[in-house]
Amino acid sequence: MYAVIETGGKQYRVQEGDVITIEKLNAEVGETVTFDKVLVLGEGKDVKVGTPYVDAAVTGSVVENGKGQKVIIFKYKAKKDYRKKQGHRQPYTMVKIESLGGAAPKKAVKKEEPKAEAAAEPAKEEAKAVKKVSASMKKDELIAFAKENNIAIDEKATKAVIIEAIEAALK
Repeated sequence: MYAVIETGGKQYRVQEGDVITIEKLNAEVGETVTFDKVLVLGEGKDVKVGTPYVDAAVTGSVVENGKGQKVIIFKYKAKKDYRKKQGHRQPYTMVKIESLGGAAPKKAVKKEEPKAEAAAEPAKEEAKAVKKVSASMKKDELIAFAKENNIAIDEKATKAVIIEAIEAALK
C-alpha cells in the first residue's frame, strides 16, 4: 500500500517503513508527525484519489534534522571584473513513515453564540455610517458610498465636488 502526501510545497510517494527527506519541520528527533494532506491512498484497484485530499492521514517519526550538501552559487560577468561567490545549505528533516491511512484529525469548528452575532450586526451598520470619505477613494467608490447612504449627487461631477456634496449631506 502506498500514499502520495504533500508537505513543504512538494509531493512524495511513501510506503510504510520508507525514510524520506523533506523540507525542515519544527519537530524534534523522536517526535511523531502527522501528514493530513494525502492526495492518493491505496494499492492496485483499491486506490482512493482525493479532490484535492483524501480523508486520511500518514504518520511518521522524525529521525534527523540537518543541513544538506553545500551548493555554490558563482556569478560572473566577463570583462567587467565582477565575481560573486555564495554558498547555501538547505535544512531538512528526515522522517520514517510508520503508518498509512489513519483517520485525519478533525478541525475544531467554533459554534458562534446567536447573542454575540445579533449584537455584532448593529455595530457593523454603525461602522458603515461612520465610514469617512477621503480623497484617496476612487470616484466609483465615492458614487457607491453616496448611493448606500441615499445622498443625491451628480455622477458626472468631478471627484472634489462629489466629496464636498457627501460631506455636506453627512453633517
